[in-house]
Amino acid sequence: MKQRRNRGRLYRSVTGAVAVGLAVGGCGAVGGTGVAAGTSRPAAPDGTVSTAPAISDSAAAWRKWGLTPLPAAPRPPADKPVRLSATGTVPVFTHIPTAQKVVFITVDDGQEKDPQFIQMLRDLRVPITMFLMNDAIKSDYAYFRPLQALGNHIQNHTLHHPVMSTLPPARQKEEVCGDQKILTKEYGTAPLLFRPPYGAYNTNTKIAVGECGPRAIVWWRESMQIRDMQYQSADRKLRPGDIILAHFRGPSELKGTTMTHMFANLLRRIHEQGFAVGRLEDYIQPPAG
Repeated sequence: MKQRRNRGRLYRSVTGAVAVGLAVGGCGAVGGTGVAAGTSRPAAPDGTVSTAPAISDSAAAWRKWGLTPLPAAPRPPADKPVRLSATGTVPVFTHIPTAQKVVFITVDDGQEKDPQFIQMLRDLRVPITMFLMNDAIKSDYAYFRPLQALGNHIQNHTLHHPVMSTLPPARQKEEVCGDQKILTKEYGTAPLLFRPPYGAYNTNTKIAVGECGPRAIVWWRESMQIRDMQYQSADRKLRPGDIILAHFRGPSELKGTTMTHMFANLLRRIHEQGFAVGRLEDYIQPPAG
């Protein structure tokens, strides 16, 4: 427990000092005009609807969790605003360049494995991206498979959650490549993205990430606490394309609050500002081939 509290203090001290550069360009156009009944998945021009999981707009499902349905998620642009390359230095991005009123939820580490959170996402179908760290998930790899089955992607977050910028190049590579290998084996898909613990990275981190398989480093603009978010903007407002950081946390770190209560509060903050939640990977073009 002491280690986890120290991790939180270190997170605050390191992230306050790390400068992050935006290394992607382009703007996504607002898209989508129709919405399939019972979901927030927009219908295609020919009337067909994607079979991928969609946010539920069933009032009963949301009422079960004390929530109001979020706005329907817009159709991701066909021309993806973030395009990744198979070679060269990996980019770093904190948000998705888009005019759509949509934000993206990312959930880190994997320490808390609350079965009610799985049920919550089954009910609401809110997309998340999971950045999983092996030390936190190795006690129960299976917990995350139902979340993955809902269409949520699993991405790289190192083996042991170190401050990457303090490690020599070889150790950084061990952290990224080690987690990449385990996540690929356990979940059947190689992670495309990497999130550095505490947000700390340097040039050697970018090199290690590129050599281990992921093709981008993902930062964030807001972080969810227990009842509210911490904002980077002075006006404390979400903006189109913002990436939000949350964690798999339980009562010991949430002052007695459960993960489902924390996540419900996050959805309330998003709803209050009139945003939809999109799937991060739907706005990213992987390398060709």
